[in-house]
Amino acid sequence: MTTLADLPLLASGKVRELYDLGDRLLMVASDRISTYDAVHPTPIPDKGKVLTGLSVFWFERTEGIVANHLISATDGVPDEARGRALVVRKLKMLPVECVVRGYITGSGWKDYQATGAVAGIALPAGLRESQQLPEPIFTPSTKADVGHDETIDFARAAELAGDAALMERVRAVSIELYSFAAEHARERGVILADTKFEFGLDDDGELVIGDEVLTPDSSRYWPADGFEIGHGQPSFDKQYVRDWAAGSGWDKLPPAPAIPDDVVAGTRARYVEAYERITGEPFQAWLDRTAA
Repeated sequence: MTTLADLPLLASGKVRELYDLGDRLLMVASDRISTYDAVHPTPIPDKGKVLTGLSVFWFERTEGIVANHLISATDGVPDEARGRALVVRKLKMLPVECVVRGYITGSGWKDYQATGAVAGIALPAGLRESQQLPEPIFTPSTKADVGHDETIDFARAAELAGDAALMERVRAVSIELYSFAAEHARERGVILADTKFEFGLDDDGELVIGDEVLTPDSSRYWPADGFEIGHGQPSFDKQYVRDWAAGSGWDKLPPAPAIPDDVVAGTRARYVEAYERITGEPFQAWLDRTAA
């Protein structure tokens, strides 16, 4: 039986490892969690499986909008990585992060406060924090190897991609994906405030969505009950860890501190709740489907 140790490691990021399967890749989501660009030594149990299960859920439901890189969540996956790994197609990835915002929050809120615009897109005056935008906006960013991604305007994104027509297609597909997912989530009591997609081209030059998609790590999900504009919202992601880290006395420089047990448990619960709310099934169902 092939194990991860037998496979050539191509890349290791803050959360994922990529292994070479010849004409395919094995994408493995770990339980690592980072805040302020530093990885904490304490894992969040099952986090990688939540990210993987949700990605599969959305890949299967958005095939009519755009092709994706998923081949299998079981065939070709080593036993020790079941539930947290996907066999995927190799793509030539575009050098931009494709962000869609439906609500004004996070870095977009900061940019709006400073300039009245986000990524060069002028927004109505008088918006309040967490308010829904008149329509979703495409606000691409750079892909930073270290540090933070930088929001850029559409012209700069097209320049980086080297193809304005391709970026027009990417923008349209990104907004369609966001709108589809936001409607689905809202029906299940969850607000999709914003999300990030990564696209590539296959050997035929076809646009394909890769990486993870519409997970709590790539998206800002808020519970709809209790939502009110004018301030930040609780979310189904690592914000719980970030809030703890911000108040821990840590100077936000590596190495990141260990996370207390209660914060680990609370964070895991939020990830699992996101899976169950969005998919409408128990998290255990995903574990059962991908069990070796």
